[in-house]
Amino acid sequence: QVQLVESGGGLVQAGGSLRLSCKASRSIFSFKAMGWYRQAPGTERELVASFTGNGITNYASSVKGRFTISRDSAKDTVYLQMSSLMAEDTAVYYCNAVQYELRYWGQGTQVTVSS
Repeated sequence: QVQLVESGGGLVQAGGSLRLSCKASRSIFSFKAMGWYRQAPGTERELVASFTGNGITNYASSVKGRFTISRDSAKDTVYLQMSSLMAEDTAVYYCNAVQYELRYWGQGTQVTVSS
């Protein structure tokens, strides 16, 4: 069973920064893809940023230039560096990993941006 544990959420003022971490219970290279999704109240969960297995990154247009996804294979951890945060970024952020045809989710971490 794969476990993904997120951390790093919190309350920040607009324009500020936060870094989210997602620690996986196995090598991150065992996954076909890993990434971050978010879900605001009353909305569907949406992709924020992701890695494919060969390291290609993908970003939602709303976060391009402000968010950066990275990984540390020695720590089996994926990060999401968020800068120039806006009130619209307020959501629960979820780490996601895909292995074969299975999709795994973390428990989520709340990010609240005050305007």
